[in-house]
This record gives sequence, structure tokens and C-alpha cells, in this order.
Amino acid sequence: MDTKMFQAAILEGIPEVLPASKPYEASINHAPKRKEILTEDEKKLALRNALRYFPEKQHAELAPEFLEELNTYGRIYMYRLRPDYEMKARHLDEFPHQSRQAAAIMLMIQNNLDYAVAQHPHELITYGGNGAVFQNWAQYRLCMKYLAEMSDEQTLVMYSGHPMGLYPSHKDAPRVVVTNGMMIPNYSKPDDWEKFNALGVTQYGQMTAGSFMYIGPQGIVHGTTITVLNAGRKISGGKTDLAGKLFITAGLGGMSGAQPKAGNIAGVISITAEVNPKATHTRHSQGWVDEVISDLDELVARVEKAKAAKEVVSIAYQGNIVDVWEKFAEEGIKVDLGSDQTSLHNPWAGGYYPVGLSFEESNQMMAENPELFKEKVQESLRRHVAAVNKCTNQGMYFFDYGNAFLLESSRAGADILNEKGDFKYPSYVQDIMGPMCFDYGFGPFRWVCSSNDPKDLEITDQIATDVLEELMKESPAEIQQQMADNILWIKEAGKNKMVVGSQARILYADAEGRMRIAAAFNKAIADGRISAPVVLGRDHHDVSGTDSPYRETSNIYDGSQFTADMAVQNVIGDSFRGATWVSIHNGGGVGWGEVMNGGFGMVLDGTDDSHRRLTNMLFWDVNNGISRRSWARNEGAVFAIKRAMEANPNLKVTIPSMADDQLIEGLFK
Repeated sequence: MDTKMFQAAILEGIPEVLPASKPYEASINHAPKRKEILTEDEKKLALRNALRYFPEKQHAELAPEFLEELNTYGRIYMYRLRPDYEMKARHLDEFPHQSRQAAAIMLMIQNNLDYAVAQHPHELITYGGNGAVFQNWAQYRLCMKYLAEMSDEQTLVMYSGHPMGLYPSHKDAPRVVVTNGMMIPNYSKPDDWEKFNALGVTQYGQMTAGSFMYIGPQGIVHGTTITVLNAGRKISGGKTDLAGKLFITAGLGGMSGAQPKAGNIAGVISITAEVNPKATHTRHSQGWVDEVISDLDELVARVEKAKAAKEVVSIAYQGNIVDVWEKFAEEGIKVDLGSDQTSLHNPWAGGYYPVGLSFEESNQMMAENPELFKEKVQESLRRHVAAVNKCTNQGMYFFDYGNAFLLESSRAGADILNEKGDFKYPSYVQDIMGPMCFDYGFGPFRWVCSSNDPKDLEITDQIATDVLEELMKESPAEIQQQMADNILWIKEAGKNKMVVGSQARILYADAEGRMRIAAAFNKAIADGRISAPVVLGRDHHDVSGTDSPYRETSNIYDGSQFTADMAVQNVIGDSFRGATWVSIHNGGGVGWGEVMNGGFGMVLDGTDDSHRRLTNMLFWDVNNGISRRSWARNEGAVFAIKRAMEANPNLKVTIPSMADDQLIEGLFK
């Protein structure tokens, strides 16, 4: 399909003449069937909801087809409306548009649904088993048409995948405002998602899926690399050389697929177990994991060889992670680092597969006998934790990687709590990312070259390196390690072939670093060194984007970790300080009802206007979170916010007074 045909297809939106039905492609990695949850009357409602996208004359043809999808897959995806063009990031100017900002958003949506990026592309799910960009293909088509037609004086409003419409606004307003899963609190349990998603009235946007900011597994490689590096430093007296250390974890689908690549960069031997053969094949074929082994004895022999030679190698175990943990615990093989990144935020619908069942048996049971499947998952978690406990007793450092492993294990009755009733193991945010990165304002800053040209990405890498090296010369001792880690990362990023989908990059930077890098990009675009606009963004998993008591805010100890003011304030503040689009979601890495998270996108086009926006918005986006962390009495955040106030006299933040512990304790004696 040439560019003109591609543009015409987008401008067509929902076609007046229905396209022919499309066959179900078994070669594509599909979402599992969702469990039967709607009553007959609710199914009728779901059909009425789906048919409202189409003129009445088409209802007789579509209604039975949509009912079949609902009965077969548990959702109405409208497969026949899948476009015939390839889903991928293209040069910004290939998209039909009246607004270049809108064209950049179209590029990002396409990248989220690229077959090389998305976990279940035909179901519009980017990662995490249920992290959706849209609920159905009618929503996708309508959204793309609106974006193609809108001007810089309009804002597109998105309700959980549904394009509510274009509304008059102004050039400084966001071009798109996205909400996902904004439920009344009492209707935010896992089965509520199943029901209301099946009805077609809400969706789970994960973090960067529903906010159009996913950049493939690279987005989590850097964070995982920093986590593994610093976990290694914790067990080796601060040393960075981790040669011969063994790291065991699980999950190769979606974001978890970054783990073996991060293990290689950190310099360890890694084993990542995965039950889905398609996910394993994808990561191996993309070069994200070095070797695939499906026999436990062979796995043990390979690890012992790697340990003896101090190899750096990533191994995918094709099978269940519980079998791996039990084998290594039984054999007494020293595991140095352990974690888990299965999608336990979604334990009953494909996020975690129980030991003792095949992948196919599990998929069948979760749809046909969900109660038994839940029992199997919880039994598996109890075994999982028991084996991990044996390995930690042998000297392993285990950390929860923010996937609700500790939470769901405790709900399953596993031996995961200590005598005080707290989790035995820390969240990686508590021990590593919170005090070492987030409190100081360091988080996952990212950018995408809208030219889709690797040469532009190379230029941005060099610009970012130059900026960070200059900043490091004047940085205080407290953040020298973070600066050094990120300079090493950005210098090596191109060599490690991180790009999957769009020409994108990520690094951890504080507010000053983000602003200086962004300003340098903007100048390079104006000078013509970068050939097209650059899209800025970040993971929601950041300093201020997410309120999540078991992950992003797990190192908040003043009792406010269960509040969500920070994430909501973050998005409101970004929206009037210059963001091109903003998003806020219920749900995310640790589950529906467990977290509130917000994100943004910003298009740099080389203008003075872009410079004004980036300076104003990026400063707020980071310092909002540092302020909250400072008020929680986090030492690093108090240091960072005082430094930010020195840099900008217009910033005035309430600083906490520290109570004397002896005074408080003495009152209770």
C-alpha cells in the first residue's frame, strides 16, 4: 500500500461499506479468551454499545458477528475493521494531518500497535496481557480520523479508548486528553474490569499502552539494568563487576522481555523463564536473549559452565519458573539475585501461569473453569515462594519488581510475610529505585525521532551524551553515580541494538538533565541537524507520575502511599504547562484498583514556543514528585527540592520539620 492509499484509509475512518470479514490468524500472538462474566441482558447491552459506531443498515450483518466474538473471545474486538496497511511508526509527514502535533501522536499510536512491539496486536493490547490502546478497531479508526482532521485549535478527548470527539480549545492546550479506567472507587475490583471491559465502556491502559508512549522493551531495559546493577552492588560491597553472578527471574512477554538484555548489560548470567513459546521465540529472534533451553538438567549444566567461565549470557528457559526455582533450590546451586516479572497484576487472565499445567491447558481452564484456575495459580504461588525462600536462605538477594508478586503471594497464603506482618522481601523501589533515583528526581526520560531515521537517533544520542557529561562536571556528589550510570548507558545504547519499532531512546535524568537535553534537541531541530520533530515523554513509572503503594511510592513512609494526589496533580499541571497530550489511568504495573498513574507527550519542533513549553512543563513534571517525596521526609528528596529552589526562585516548597524520634517514642512508654 503506497502513501496515498495509506492516507486515504486513515481519512476514511469507519468505512461506509463494511470490509470483508478477516480470518483469525493463528500465527499471531493473541490475547487469551476472557472469562464468561456477562449475563444474557448484559451481552445484549454489550452488542448495543458496539453497534452504536455503525449506521443502522449494517446492524443486521454485524450483530451476530459481534456476538460470536463476545462468546468466543470474551470481548468484541471488531476484527473485520483491522486496517490492511502495516501497523508501524512512519515518518511524521506520511500521516495525513492538519496539525503536526497530531501527526506525531498518530505515529506513537501506530508504534504501540506494531507487530514487533505489541503483545497482542489484533486485540490492540500492547503489553501486560491487558494493556490496551483501544477496546476495538472502530475506536482506532475513528481516533486516527479525528487526529488527521484536527487543527491546533482543537483537543481530542479520549474516554478509555473511545474518541468522544474534537472540542474547540487553543494552541497551548493539549491536543489529546486521555483517561483510562476512571472508575468510581467501589467498582475497581478485578472482576469489575472484566465486566465493564466486556461491556465496552472502559479499558485498562496499563501505563504507556493507553497513553501512546510505549517504545518496546527498551523502555524497561534501562530501568532493569539500573536495578540489577544496584542490586549487585548491594551484595558485593558497592562493586560494579558482577561477573559470574546468577540472576533468576520470569517473563519474556511485553516489558518483561527486557530482562535478559538488561542482564547482559549489567554483566550477569541470567535465566528468564517463559511459558509462552511465541514470546520466547520473539525475544530470541530479536536478539534480546542469547540462548533457549527447555530441559532443567541441561539448564543447570549450562549455568555451572557459565559460572566457572564467568560468562555474560542470557538464557531463556522454555517452561514454568516454579520448576526452575525448585530445581535450583533442590540442587543447592547459588543464586545471587532473584526477582519475578510475570504479569501478576493480572493473575487470573493470563498474567501468571500455574506450574503443572501446559500453556494450552491453562488458557482453556482460565476461560472455562476460572475458579479452579484461580486455585491452581494460588497453589503455584505458594510453591513459588517456598522455593524462593530456600534460595534466600542460601544467600540470595530477592526483590519484588513491582509486578504484584508479593501482594498476590500473600493473598494466596504463601510464606511471604515476616513476624510483623510485613513482606519478607523489599520492593525494588524501596531498596533501590526510590532512595537512589526517584528521590533525587531521576526517572525514565525518553524520546522518539519522528523522522523514523536511525541517523537522527544517533545525533540525539550524541547530544544527550554531551549534555550529561557537561552536567556531571557540576553535579553534587549525591548524584554522581546516577550521572555516571546514565552516561555509560547512552554511550552503549546504540551498540546494544535497543530499537524495536520507532527510533526511540530512554535514559534516566533529573529535571535539569531533561530540560537541558530537550533544549539541545530543540536547537538541533531548528538548526537542521535533526531532520524532523522529536517526541518527548517518559514512563509513568517515574518520580511524580504514579501513586502506587507497592511500587512507585513504596518508599513513602508517612502514610500517604495510599493517596493519589500526586498523579492527578501531575497530569493537571502538565496539561496547562505545555504538554502536547496527557493521560491518566486507573491500573498499571501492579493492577486495576491498586495504582493511579499519569503521563504526557510533548512534541519539539525547533521553535521558541517549544522551548517555552519544555522549560515550563519538564520542571514541574519532576519537581511535583520530589516535593511530595520531600514532604514524606525522604532525605534525598529534601536535598533535591532545596537544590531545585536554588535553581528557580519562583519555586517555593513547604519543607518538613523532622520530629525527634526519642520525643515521640517517649510519649508511649
